Amino acid sequence: MAATVDIPEDLHRRHARSPEGRAWLAELPGFISAALQRWELTVDLPRGVPPWHGHTGIVVPVRRPDGAAAALKIAFPYDETVLEPIALSLWNGQGMVQILEHDPATCSMVTARLDAGKSLNDVPMAEAVDVWGALVRQLSIEPDERPGWFHMPHIAATAERFCDELPARWNDLNRPFPVWLLEAALEVCQTRGAVSRRSSRDVLVHTDFHYLNILASLDGTGYLGIDPQPQVGDAEFAVAPCLWNRIQDLPRRNAEAALRRRCSALSAAAGLDADVAAAWSVVREVENALSYLESAHHGGDAQRSLWVAGTMAGRSLPGLPAAHDLKTLD
Repeated sequence: MAATVDIPEDLHRRHARSPEGRAWLAELPGFISAALQRWELTVDLPRGVPPWHGHTGIVVPVRRPDGAAAALKIAFPYDETVLEPIALSLWNGQGMVQILEHDPATCSMVTARLDAGKSLNDVPMAEAVDVWGALVRQLSIEPDERPGWFHMPHIAATAERFCDELPARWNDLNRPFPVWLLEAALEVCQTRGAVSRRSSRDVLVHTDFHYLNILASLDGTGYLGIDPQPQVGDAEFAVAPCLWNRIQDLPRRNAEAALRRRCSALSAAAGLDADVAAAWSVVREVENALSYLESAHHGGDAQRSLWVAGTMAGRSLPGLPAAHDLKTLD
C-alpha cells in the first residue's frame, strides 16, 4: 500500500538538507506502510495525486475500516510535532481536529479528516475574525489532572529564555534594527515571563493558530484547528500569527492603524486583552525577525516581521517597504 503514496518533492527537498532528515525520508515509506497495516487504513487518493504535506510532515487521506474519512499524519520528530498528539488528546475535539490513533515511536497519528481545500484564509476577514475568536474560546482550556499537561512547555519560560537570548542574537547580527524595538520586546518578556508575575489563568494555547491552520469540516458545518504548536500560558500569545498573515488584506491607506484594529477585533472576538495581545506580538515578531536574519535567504521575511513588530509597538521603523510591498508568507 505504501507504494501508492508518493513523497512530495517539496517535503523531500526540505528534509534532505540534513543527515537526520535524510534518515527520516528513508524510513518514511516504511512508516506509512506500517501505519496503514496497524490501523487497517486504505489510502483515499486518486492515482497520481500527491498527498498533502506541510513543513514538518506528510498527511495522507485514508479510510478507516468502517469507511469513515480520516487523515494519516506522519511528522518529522521535532519537539513541536512530538507534542502535537498530546495536545490534541487534551483538546479532545474541542475546537481542534479529533485525534483517533497515535503511535509516538514513529510520530504517526490518525485524525478525523477536514476539508483541506477550505481554510479560513479564504473567508472574508470579518467572518474569519469571528470564527477565529470562537475557536480560541473553545481551545482555552485550563490545566487539569491529565498527565499530558506535564509535557507542555510554558509561555512564561519561553519569555524568560528570550530575555537572555534576544539581546545576544541581536548583537551577533550587528544590531540590525533599533534598540528601542528590542527593549520593547524585552520589557514584555520580563513582565509577562517572570513566574511570579504570570497571569492567574493559564490555558492551553495553539501558538501557530493562523488562518491556514483552520479548516472547514467535511460536512460544511463549521471550522476546526489543525497542526498545533502547544504551550501553556496567556491565550493572547495566539493572536500574533493572525497579524503577520493576510497583511495584503489591509487597506493601503494607514495599514498600520488597520493592523492594530485587527488585533483589537481578534482579541474582542476571543475575549482577550488587546494590549497583552499586542505586547506578545511585538515579542514574537522580534524573535521571528532575528530568526529570519540568521538565515541569509529570508531578508524579505525579516522586513515583514519588523513591520508588524514596530506597528504593534506603536512606532514605525525607517527603511521598510509599505505594507502591500512586504513579502507574503510562503
